[in-house]
Amino acid sequence: MRRTPLALVSFAVLASCGGGESAPETTVPAGVDLVVKAVPTIRWDASSYTAPAGEIDVFLANDDNVKHDLVILKDDKAVGDFELKVQKRGDTDQGTITLEPGEYRIYCIVPGHGSMDSTLTVS
Repeated sequence: MRRTPLALVSFAVLASCGGGESAPETTVPAGVDLVVKAVPTIRWDASSYTAPAGEIDVFLANDDNVKHDLVILKDDKAVGDFELKVQKRGDTDQGTITLEPGEYRIYCIVPGHGSMDSTLTVS
């Protein structure tokens, strides 16, 4: 009779349960102009976004396992005091910012998250 190591049995049981890797389904509120998701491997869900000029309702969802702080940059400077924060998987945050037409960046200011830098085109 061949014995299977306990570690392999434990791994197989966890794998069959899904391992908890999928993000919970996020409900985006009505009327949101811009949806940004933080996804695993410390990145945003898109490299570029678009939004209408004027007052923009921004929704941030965390599908990652770490905290993220979203700011909008223009010429490498944060626009106003706008900042959205999510601490863990499943968290969301929402806020409003007024932007004129132009090119901006959606950026995570958490140290080590420099790869979370996407373009935002406002028109």
